[in-house]
Amino acid sequence: MARILDLHLHSEASDDSRAPVEAYLKWLARKRDERPLEGLVLTEHRQFNKAGDYRDLEDKYGLLILKASEVETDYGHVLVYGVNDDIINRFDFKNVRLPAQEVISEVARMGGIAMPCHPGRPTIGLIEHYQTRPPLEGVTGVEALNGGSKKGENERVAELIDTYGYHAFGGSDSHLVSFIGLCATEFDRDIQTIEDLVETLRTGGYRPVDFRQQRPQAATPV
Repeated sequence: MARILDLHLHSEASDDSRAPVEAYLKWLARKRDERPLEGLVLTEHRQFNKAGDYRDLEDKYGLLILKASEVETDYGHVLVYGVNDDIINRFDFKNVRLPAQEVISEVARMGGIAMPCHPGRPTIGLIEHYQTRPPLEGVTGVEALNGGSKKGENERVAELIDTYGYHAFGGSDSHLVSFIGLCATEFDRDIQTIEDLVETLRTGGYRPVDFRQQRPQAATPV
């Protein structure tokens, strides 16, 4: 059971990350006071890691590990939770211009939920597209805190949430082990399965949390 989860991070299964899943868990075991996560969701880029089985690691480290995907659409990047065979067969996750409205609507119809991430980011965030195009229908929540966003990007999201009444969640967007859990989501109920997560993301009862007070510094190039 878990109530504080990092809903957005990438392992070495993503093409731009070199972070093994167990390395994340070892880091959290050492940094539990600073990053009190109870679970995490692996959101691999443009794919769903169907073969990944992390039950042994869950037992070893006492953390919930769920799987999702980050896809690319004509309105920016979107996190898809509750990926199943119907969703996989409906969409080509490798397509970098998926139609966002279809993703939002069809994923919901097929039992999952699709939620825009880092909406304040240029080009790949929702806000920039809303400036020139109609708002998407059926969006229930957006990533209000993203641990990888630059200064000002997260701040832009508050107005978006106020305008459209979206729920807010958080994730680290970690591609490096030491960045896991910088931002996360706290739930009012225990999350045990991906079905629990999808149901709760639809209905509310969660909020973003920020653990960036001791943000790690990037290495100096040599």
